Amino acid sequence: MNANPTPEFPRHLARTRKFTLGLPHGVTVSPDGERVLFLRTGSGTDPVARLWLYEGDAERELADPGGLVPGGADPVAERVRRERARTRTTGVTSYTTDAAVRLAVFALGGELWAVRTDGSAPFRVPAAGAAVDPRLSPDGTHVAYVTGGALHVAAVADGAGRLLAAPEGPDVTYGLPEHVAAESMHRDRGHWWAPDGGALLVARVDESGVRRWHLSDPADPAAEPRTVRYPVAGTANADVSLHVVTLDGRRTEVRWDRAAYEYLATVRWDAHGPLLGVQSRDQRTLLTLAADPDTGATRVLAETRDAHWTRLVPGTPARTASGALLQVENDTATDTYRLLRDGEPVSPAGLQVRAVLGVAGERVLFTAAEDPAERHVWSYEPGPGCAPLTEEQGHHTAAAGGGTTVLESVTPAGPATWVLAAGRPAAALASRAEEPGIRPRPQRLDGPEGLRSDLFLPSWHSPGDGPLPVLCNPYGGPGLRLAVPARGWWTLVSQWFAEQGFAVLVTDGRATPGAPSWERLNTGDKRDKAVADQVRGLQAAAAGNPDLDLDRVGIRGWSFGGFLAAAAVLTRPDVFHAAIAGAPVTDARLYDTHYQERFLGHPEKYPENYDRSSLVGLGDRLRRPLLFVHGLADDNVVAAHTLRLSGELLAAGKPHSVLPVPGASHMISDDAIAENLLWLELEFLRRELNAGPPAYV
Repeated sequence: MNANPTPEFPRHLARTRKFTLGLPHGVTVSPDGERVLFLRTGSGTDPVARLWLYEGDAERELADPGGLVPGGADPVAERVRRERARTRTTGVTSYTTDAAVRLAVFALGGELWAVRTDGSAPFRVPAAGAAVDPRLSPDGTHVAYVTGGALHVAAVADGAGRLLAAPEGPDVTYGLPEHVAAESMHRDRGHWWAPDGGALLVARVDESGVRRWHLSDPADPAAEPRTVRYPVAGTANADVSLHVVTLDGRRTEVRWDRAAYEYLATVRWDAHGPLLGVQSRDQRTLLTLAADPDTGATRVLAETRDAHWTRLVPGTPARTASGALLQVENDTATDTYRLLRDGEPVSPAGLQVRAVLGVAGERVLFTAAEDPAERHVWSYEPGPGCAPLTEEQGHHTAAAGGGTTVLESVTPAGPATWVLAAGRPAAALASRAEEPGIRPRPQRLDGPEGLRSDLFLPSWHSPGDGPLPVLCNPYGGPGLRLAVPARGWWTLVSQWFAEQGFAVLVTDGRATPGAPSWERLNTGDKRDKAVADQVRGLQAAAAGNPDLDLDRVGIRGWSFGGFLAAAAVLTRPDVFHAAIAGAPVTDARLYDTHYQERFLGHPEKYPENYDRSSLVGLGDRLRRPLLFVHGLADDNVVAAHTLRLSGELLAAGKPHSVLPVPGASHMISDDAIAENLLWLELEFLRRELNAGPPAYV
């Protein structure tokens, strides 16, 4: 074995937060196309994000947190917001603008700050308390924010503030999303301005009926446990209502049948009025409603039904300038997620629409692809129809305004952000990200029945050099593909493990993003079908690559991937010989309502689905090495998942290892821990798969 060319990679990966630091992100384009706002950290190892402006072919820093706030901890609600959003930076992590994109507002350490794009210095806007999720009115005169669960508004000019909605009890909040909205429905907001800035739509969340969980830090016995409301499958959700609140405090409740449609899935307020989507508990029906802001009455604009579940598509429902309703629905006749305009399909069959990015006039910008491993930017307009804006292999998204489009792309060459004027590249937003020093070399494999895999081999290995132990490195669950033509952190990690002497296989099985029927193939069984796909992918890869040693197969993963890794050694020890399970959901009944019930139904009605989608109860089957890794502060997949299965394994006399990470959430954010975790995983795999001595210390 040759010496590994990347001995510093684990440290590099950790210090750069998976090579995301220094990349432009969070792009907003002004309606006239003249100004582009975005976030970017100071360097590839600096975690503090700044607010930047691109204007007149030049970049200018608008706000540097280092010069604004000497210190101060973020409020708990802000830390929760960042966790739900998987934010890896500090500083200006989000911002909001007026309609013209001439003024921006953001929160730092609970303080409200505003900055204009004219070159003037940022200034503080007084707040009634530690501010969370500030939202600037379209006219730029007021900013709404949440503090202590109450919604306040402040005048930008003089800081004059007022209380708009105060919680009636300790379990009530105004203006923030509930857990399942932010974690599983991707609704990260709880208040929305009217276009004229005279009122807001405000979500009222009452969690008094939601189950209490108490999360403690075993590493700090003096710290009080943190109590969270977590709606596990089959239990009560938060009671969510929506209200129109004017700046003078008048309130009108928006009315719909909340007993039948308890999920407030989407909300927006456009020039035609409030527009919302509400979903039934079983997620098989989604109503699109128009609301009268004066009376709160609603009327049904569209009703979507699906025998399995209705997909919540980001950016929808929406309306064009003329009022045409835009939706994305499952066209069962063609097995396609299609863009609909007033109920009529306008995107072609076979083009799977993933998100609506924006609407300007009658033009719609959206992401879609025929190949499920890719994601491209498309536009639609009556007359010209649909046309792609990107063609290079990879994952692309965009923001647009006027004649300017900003493309954010991740291709096999890496990430890049381009400013396009009149459809042609005008400039690139500068990246300060560091280069990884390792080049992924995936071989794409098309397996049976739609399976896709990427195989990573050592750069120093040639066919016939001898057998290589295999490391399966999947996610394998809903919402995410890893075998894609893009240089992401996961491809870098896979190649690094390959350089240590492994053949690394990444397989996307059923339920990963694809055609509607593909995404629904694992309904009722998230365990055995997912494991079967990894086995099929492995067998297909070995059939064409005789150097893969099927007597030495390991598997590692995080979250759903961690669940899949543990499931693999528990249910198929004949195939998988060692596993590393990071933050796994071991008991399907201990995860949230909206996510679990989508695939498994209500546990009282379909208990068998939860039994065959869990790992608890299988402890007596373990006969392969298994390493658990779990953050003790994880409030998404709580550490009880690992600890309960570990206790069951211990009671059954089954040796295994548990690596608890004090203070860590569902993301490992401590650089030193993230670095050394990779080394510990490598040591475990080398030892348990008899992979030989390390190439270096």
